[in-house]
Amino acid sequence: MEIAVYLIGGLGMFLYGMNVMGDGLQKAAGEKLKKIVGLLTTNKLRGVFVGAIVTAIIQSSSATTVMTIGFVNAGIMSLQQAVGIIMGANIGTTITAQLVSFSIEKYAPIAIGFGMFAWFFTKQKNVRNLSEILIGFGILFVGMSFMKEAASPVSQMKEVHEAMLYLSKNPILGVLAGFIITGTIQSSSASIGILIVLASQGVLPITAALPVLYGDNIGTCVTSLLSTIGASRNAKRAAIMHLSFNIIGTILFILILNKPILAIVQQINPNNVPRQIANSHTLFNLINVIILFPFSSYIVKLADKLVPITDEEQEEVVNTTKFLDERMLETPSIALSNTVDEVIRMASRSTRSLNAAYDAIKNNDMEKRDKCFEYEKIINTLQLDITNFLFKLTTTNLSDNERIKADVLFHIVNDIERVGDHAENLAEISGFMHDKKLSFTDEAREELDELFEFASNNFYDSITAIKTHDVDLATLIASREKDVNKLEKKARDSHMKRLRNGECSVEAGIYFLDIITNLERISDHSINILDEMNRLQGKMEV
Repeated sequence: MEIAVYLIGGLGMFLYGMNVMGDGLQKAAGEKLKKIVGLLTTNKLRGVFVGAIVTAIIQSSSATTVMTIGFVNAGIMSLQQAVGIIMGANIGTTITAQLVSFSIEKYAPIAIGFGMFAWFFTKQKNVRNLSEILIGFGILFVGMSFMKEAASPVSQMKEVHEAMLYLSKNPILGVLAGFIITGTIQSSSASIGILIVLASQGVLPITAALPVLYGDNIGTCVTSLLSTIGASRNAKRAAIMHLSFNIIGTILFILILNKPILAIVQQINPNNVPRQIANSHTLFNLINVIILFPFSSYIVKLADKLVPITDEEQEEVVNTTKFLDERMLETPSIALSNTVDEVIRMASRSTRSLNAAYDAIKNNDMEKRDKCFEYEKIINTLQLDITNFLFKLTTTNLSDNERIKADVLFHIVNDIERVGDHAENLAEISGFMHDKKLSFTDEAREELDELFEFASNNFYDSITAIKTHDVDLATLIASREKDVNKLEKKARDSHMKRLRNGECSVEAGIYFLDIITNLERISDHSINILDEMNRLQGKMEV
């Protein structure tokens, strides 16, 4: 019973430490993670490097694969791009195994001590992120120490040695054991850590460890397969590619490459089985990528065959948003950056809605009015989807700066939606004027055109300023807002003059005042958006 408690407790600390260390690394990387993923093109080799780097940062090949499936499901990454990242993720995950194969548990308390000291006595974000990495590193190795202590009595059991000998002679059982262990605890790094612990106590020979290690690589696919429930067919294909890649590699190594790998790792570290296991894991994934990379297009075709589109069922976009998918929450920094892209996309819909509404007023075009109403439905849906995603994002382990950015996005989304509402108001006015056959004087039309140009440009440029962080553009918008207020007052005064002179009807005049009020408020929301951007830049630390 005591052995089980120490083993389970040690495994829990190992997993928790790895999670804390990964979170710290991800916070330290921040926006760089998005830039790394942004390097991806149709070049699959570059995708391999991207997958390896991202996985090394977030300390989880499963998280990288699930994130990739999210991109595929959202339609912003092709399967040809995804296959490279998935291959690279397998390489990146070997970093953890290499790390834990060294017997450096004695440094764990030092790492935790330094980490806690830095955490309590500094407010600098970079230092606190580093302290989080140190704390996670220390907890990880404390967990390893607990597991080794639990495995020590096991090493004396005759039955265990006989079981390991049997496992050495039956690689299929070893593969199955590795698959079950990793599929259960959802972490190949943790299951390989268990192998290293057993090997360090003399329980597990390398011949028995290799089949289990191969099974670990298949078991890690369980997480990505589960994540495709309810996803698009392309997302399911991405998960199948991950599974196919690891199964094919396992077959190759068991039938052909097992003995060469065994000879190489024993030559490098003759008397150190933990290092042999870590090196085997690295060589397995590196060689697997080297061999299968030239055939990656065939792996994509295999996935297409295994998950075909039937005659009755066509591929559909399953969500209104383009850049968001809950699977991306595995990597909060990337999820947040994608949310910015989605907010900008929402703003483009509001811009189209506004243009359509004003065209309906200016040209008495009821098709444009109907188009505006269609855009408004999309805008409302996007607002709900983005807000829900942001709420879920704020429950993840964001840095303080990222949390401020998420809060700012909440407010910006609401302002963009309000612009859509004002566009809908304008479209409704166009319908009323069409039904009552009302029109404006030439002078009134010119005043509306000028006011619309200033208001619409302010809104468009406020979104551009967010996207580009253009301070000069923000200053220009603030200056134009003053012009909008002057133009509104001038238009009201001119309207009253025309009304007194009998140049326009009272009813048309009411609609004229409603239009300029909506346009002025659209410009106000543009300033609100800029204020939020300034708040973000003012509170975030460099």
